[in-house]
Formats: sequence, structure tokens, C-alpha cells
Amino acid sequence: MDPSVADALHRSQVIDLTTTGRRTGEPRRIEIFLHDLDGRLFISGMPLPEKRAWLRNIEADPHVVVHLKRGVHADVPALARAVDDPQERRPLIEAAAARWGRTDVELMMAQSPLVEVTPTD
Repeated sequence: MDPSVADALHRSQVIDLTTTGRRTGEPRRIEIFLHDLDGRLFISGMPLPEKRAWLRNIEADPHVVVHLKRGVHADVPALARAVDDPQERRPLIEAAAARWGRTDVELMMAQSPLVEVTPTD
């Protein structure tokens, strides 16, 4: 992987994420925030009681593409996995909450999606 792309991946930023539709098999692209905590890349979202379609897509097919679009432009193939274990979730959710200036960590723990992203390129 190009060093500038690798470096850019580890700067928290808005990205586009392409998943594969679990029913259609068609690519689905959304804008979302990519975080880094101690070298771990992860994606979270605002708390909502219902599971997001993009998370259901990842659970059906973990192959995703991270589209960097700020500064460095690149399409990075990756594997994504849902992070469900509360002990593994907490530091990542706390980091996301801190970046967004949120204090409702318990609500985020209960309702925010969370996936870890590992580039495959």
C-alpha cells in the first residue's frame, strides 16, 4: 500500500464506504466517519434503536471498500467486522464519543453501530 494512503487511513475523517447489498448483491455507498484508535480503524454511528442497513450488509459480506476523499484520494479494499463484545466496544465507543463531543456513552454502547476495518491491500 502506498505510504501516503496508509497514513491517510489513520487520520480520523469522513469517508465513503461501499458495502454489498445483502439481498441485491449490488454495491451500496454511504458517507460515514472513519476513526483511528491506537492503530485500529473503526466506524461507528449515532445511536438509533434500529440496526443500519450498512451494518446488516457487512454482517452478510464483510468485504468493503473505504473511499478516502479528503486530501488523499484512494479506494482501499478492506474487511469489516461488527464489534459486539462490550469490553472490546467500550474504548472504541468512548473514543468516537470524545471526538464528537458526546457524553452519552452508555446510549452509544447500546445503540451505535461499531465495526472494525482492516485493509486487505
